[in-house]
Amino acid sequence: MPGPLLDTLRGKTQEIPPVWLMRQAGRYLPEYRELRAEKGGFLELVYDSEAAAEVTIQPIRRFGFDGAILFSDILIVPHAMGQGLEFLAGEGPKLSPTLLETTLDQFTEHKAHFDPVYETVRRTRAQIGDKVTMLGFAGSPWTVATYMIAGQGSKDQGPARLLAYRDPERMAAILDAIANMSIEYLRGQIDAGAEAVQLFDSWAGSLAPDEFERWVIAPNARITAAIKQSHPETPVIGFPKGAGAKLPAYARETGVDAIGLDETLDPAWAHLVLPDEMPVQGNLDPLLVEVGGPELPKRVRAIIEAFEGRPHVFNLGHGIGQFTPIDHVEQLLRAVRGA
Repeated sequence: MPGPLLDTLRGKTQEIPPVWLMRQAGRYLPEYRELRAEKGGFLELVYDSEAAAEVTIQPIRRFGFDGAILFSDILIVPHAMGQGLEFLAGEGPKLSPTLLETTLDQFTEHKAHFDPVYETVRRTRAQIGDKVTMLGFAGSPWTVATYMIAGQGSKDQGPARLLAYRDPERMAAILDAIANMSIEYLRGQIDAGAEAVQLFDSWAGSLAPDEFERWVIAPNARITAAIKQSHPETPVIGFPKGAGAKLPAYARETGVDAIGLDETLDPAWAHLVLPDEMPVQGNLDPLLVEVGGPELPKRVRAIIEAFEGRPHVFNLGHGIGQFTPIDHVEQLLRAVRGA
């Protein structure tokens, strides 16, 4: 029997919404910090399947979440495509050479980078109970491309946006290559035991409407169709952060099974404009969990009430912050589950 999270993603409304949190495996957990100190760098931890599985399971063990999200990173795909990747302390990820300095055909693929991630999925699936849903993920092509082009995160994704206007044919080729690799990567995760997958488009909100249609909706529709062709029973969650008024078009046109909402969206509005009975995920502000206090359960109740009658996975509007106190997460879970 599937767990409540997988049931919800397949369209079943639950009396108590299942819950997991983006970035639930990470720096706010003391057990993660201890293991990270022992293992060294972030990328080394991701490619250590035994350690990465332990990190994936830590929040399940502590909080009893309904979903276990794979501990990895969206930049594993460009690493497998042949771009250099390193995570520098205090600076974030660096990719080299950038796609402003070179072209994709200069890269040599290293698909073996996927193998330890698949092993992490297998190890995690073997250790979590049947009621806990194993979640895989990949970055959406636009968001991944912004890093590959600039070589790092950027304030407004300007380098990628400029390239898209100046040379749309090249941008299309970059996104096609990322989509192809992402399809293979997600299929591998599913074959290893992932029961649902999420497409993270963290920088979708930086695009003008026509550009959003071309660089966000179209590539995500292609990935979703490919997953549906090979793994029709596996739900796909789309998370176009910052989509705003473009969210209904994303929901209709990408073919995703469920849609993640960021914290800027009014859940009552989303409930009205999204397709009837489409599962939604979100959308508590992670900063409110960091603060805690009486406003936290009030906001939790408001979100749950807004989605009454619709399949709803309770989650945050983005990743949980590293300075979030453990007892505030426990307060959140009590509010969701009515304890």
